[in-house]
Amino acid sequence: MSTFFVEYGLFVAKTLTLLLAAFMLLAMIASFSKRGQSNETLRVDNLNDKLRQMRERLARAIAGTQDAKALKKQQKAEAKAREKSPPQRARTFVIDFKGDIKASAVEQLRQEVTAILAVASDDDEVLVKLENPGGVVHEHGLAAAQLTRIRERGLPLVVLVDKVAASGGYLMACVANEIVAAPFAIVGSIGVIAQLPNFNRALEQRGVDFEQITAGEHKRSVTMFGKNTDADRAKLKQELEDIHGLFKAAVSRYRPDLDLSTVATGEHWYGTRALEMGLIDKLATSDEELIARCENRDIFSITYEIKQPLPKKLLGAVDSALERFAGRLQNIWRGF
Repeated sequence: MSTFFVEYGLFVAKTLTLLLAAFMLLAMIASFSKRGQSNETLRVDNLNDKLRQMRERLARAIAGTQDAKALKKQQKAEAKAREKSPPQRARTFVIDFKGDIKASAVEQLRQEVTAILAVASDDDEVLVKLENPGGVVHEHGLAAAQLTRIRERGLPLVVLVDKVAASGGYLMACVANEIVAAPFAIVGSIGVIAQLPNFNRALEQRGVDFEQITAGEHKRSVTMFGKNTDADRAKLKQELEDIHGLFKAAVSRYRPDLDLSTVATGEHWYGTRALEMGLIDKLATSDEELIARCENRDIFSITYEIKQPLPKKLLGAVDSALERFAGRLQNIWRGF
């Protein structure tokens, strides 16, 4: 029986090796075929046109046959008039940011902000549709710094939260001049966490020694495989308190009227309660805010896209899955 399991294990290992080699070969072929071509593009969508087309399509659909024909003719005439003398109005630039533990969309955010700042005038504004539950400290700090560029330029910045802006997500949101959230959006969680399993006793029971050699007194505090001491835990706690202090200072900088002793406890609140506590400024969905602005502003959705060939996407998916697994296993990152 043991021979069977050994042979089966070898078979599985060989199969996985062949599949990995095949993916790498496909990736190389795709790389050569795409050489010299740009896989990055900036997509700009006019949301006014999109909303207008939806209204016109619905109006024609519910009108009678004769009314629909007359309505279509009228809409064509209005479209021609707009093309001849387009109104000169202030612009609203819209960015979508969906966060994960590593804030992996920060590269797209950086490029989108750069593009907007290159063309924006003093009458323009930036809206960020934010969905972010938080994650790694330095990654979300960089994402917040990208939004700070907009504030420092002097452009009004509005963050729209339909679902969640918690922890590192709130670190980003608080940079805005105005935070608008849906009634049941999750907001807040101004705190820091670090956690990890420890396998030291299990290793000792199996006669496995773990050795860790460092240079520098505090190069490493707690560990997954070694024996943790009270001094190690105290050092990690000190580091977390320091990060929490930086987090509170960032929030206080942009929202000085907040009572940090009440809101910086690591708790989160839903939109209605968050409004009462001063964490947000208004209750509304992103759709309400965008539709309201369509009446007197030109609204453009800005999306920086990085197109990847299929083999690279597959390899990236495998890599992400392994990273998530390792993160759950170790989870030593200092997280918002």
